[in-house]
Amino acid sequence: MAVVLTRPPQEAAHWAAHLRGHGIESVVLPLLAIGPAPDPDALRDAAAHVQRYAAVMFVSANAVHGFLPIAPGLGLARAWAPGPGTRDALCAAGVPADRIDAPAADAAQFDSEALWLQVRGQLHSGDRLLLVRGGDAEGRSQGRDWLAQQLVASGVQVDTVVAYTRRMPDWSAMQRTQARQAAEGGSLWLFSSSEAARNLARLLPGQDWSRSRALATHPRIAEAVRALGFGDVRESRPALHDVVASIESAR
Repeated sequence: MAVVLTRPPQEAAHWAAHLRGHGIESVVLPLLAIGPAPDPDALRDAAAHVQRYAAVMFVSANAVHGFLPIAPGLGLARAWAPGPGTRDALCAAGVPADRIDAPAADAAQFDSEALWLQVRGQLHSGDRLLLVRGGDAEGRSQGRDWLAQQLVASGVQVDTVVAYTRRMPDWSAMQRTQARQAAEGGSLWLFSSSEAARNLARLLPGQDWSRSRALATHPRIAEAVRALGFGDVRESRPALHDVVASIESAR
């Protein structure tokens, strides 16, 4: 049984190497493409004035990769991360671990709600937070606003900057053929994004997914995959060892 990796190419290659180390075969069929910031000047301006913020929230590892390289040695008061991938990216970029806030390692989910349990009360009315996130192909901000809404309700000023873009990839004819074969051949699709599921529907319109299997790393993602018509959708925590265990149990 092959596992279909749907993350952006660089991330998918990283996961493929890890899965290979566990004896798990994988096929890379990216359902997201990552591009540079649509407004580099706005990004540089946000980095130049980061000291005004009591905390900076990075929505993903891609947000870290898009923001921190333009300001080496950047001094962050607090850096918020919704999950272990973002936390690891911050550490790799040189942010001290004692300045990073992230969900507990044993959290049921890694998302904004789990992060809020760790940071609620850290900021106060009048404080400012910078939200570093992705945008669509036109540069419009993307993502859930749940945590920002909690902060605004507490009197915190939330500023947003787009550090990278997310778009549907351009699949080759070979990739479309591989995807159709995976849909019929018993492969296990690994989804870590609801947007990826929506892109799959656009890339293969009319495809019958009733005999296809999927593993989703969050309940909201699982809902999006079920909406495509996948016949068997399971859920897993997003940490590598949890995903490996879920794949093994699905064999």
